[in-house]
Amino acid sequence: MLPIGRTLKRQAGRRIWVAVAAATVCVSCAVRAQEPARQPPPMVDAGLARQILALSPERITAQDVRDILARAPAPRIVLLQGSVAAVTMRPFAEFLIAMGFPADRLRRPQDGALTYASSGSSKELAGTLAWHFEADGMMPLLIGHSQGGMLAIRTLHELAGAFDDSVPVWNPIADKAEGRVTIIDPLTGQPRAVVGLQIPYVAALATGKLPRLILGQWSMLPKLRWIPDTVEEFTGFGLEWDLIAGQFPGAEPYRALGSARVRNVTLPEGYSHITLPRTQHLAAQPRTRRWIDEYFPGTATAMLLNVEELDSANLLHAADIWHSVKKHWCLAAQRLILARGIAL
Repeated sequence: MLPIGRTLKRQAGRRIWVAVAAATVCVSCAVRAQEPARQPPPMVDAGLARQILALSPERITAQDVRDILARAPAPRIVLLQGSVAAVTMRPFAEFLIAMGFPADRLRRPQDGALTYASSGSSKELAGTLAWHFEADGMMPLLIGHSQGGMLAIRTLHELAGAFDDSVPVWNPIADKAEGRVTIIDPLTGQPRAVVGLQIPYVAALATGKLPRLILGQWSMLPKLRWIPDTVEEFTGFGLEWDLIAGQFPGAEPYRALGSARVRNVTLPEGYSHITLPRTQHLAAQPRTRRWIDEYFPGTATAMLLNVEELDSANLLHAADIWHSVKKHWCLAAQRLILARGIAL
């Protein structure tokens, strides 16, 4: 039999370890409780499903957004800002919200910010997009300004396997890789690799080669204007005279490496590289908002609203991107409904 003093010491030690273990469990539970649950997008009833499926993605009206899409699941949009920290994509996020896009689908899950830095890793971003696709049932959209456009394009090449044969799934809540390179495709229920995933829509604003030289981003120089099949639809917006991007009349356009639908849009004279994200005023003015709602690519130009008392700065790319966002919001909701087999 052990002496009483030694027995008491052992019992006290066991109690301490039990207390430590219990505290560890509580802390772990608290940390998990702080993480937003990875819930699938909300189900829609049969009536709403029929309305969504009846929409024409290319011709979404303001009423369609207000009465139908606002009640539907929406894809996440990642807004990538340029290299100058003071110039963020927050104003563009505020424009999208004012036009009717749900704010929670624009916010960073880590901190709720409406803009993403462009200094991060394309491999992490590709893995993050895969994580969101698996969790949400919808592949996110990418919109990048200046260096943010470069990161968006590099991410497309990352998904195409241009830099590595595999890309790990990246958990944006825990901010770390999950130790796997495949996801369960939420539309088919089958496992698939991160490499090869396709983003529905990507836009790059004022993204040029000169900054790639200055910043030493050598690997992107031969790839910057070539768009791989890891995007369905890509639009590149440029200025004819853009000293910051190093772009001048006759500059090399964006081209598809394969089946991606690629458009090049030259913005009107007077638009500025630095101020391109500033679009929130366009949703606040009834006339510019109406013009944006009625805009269809290739049939209008921003010069149509040449009214002195009206601030129409950045109207063209704001309208063009909003048209594409509505289109791919609708398509993503339709795909989800069809994949789930909702009884109509």
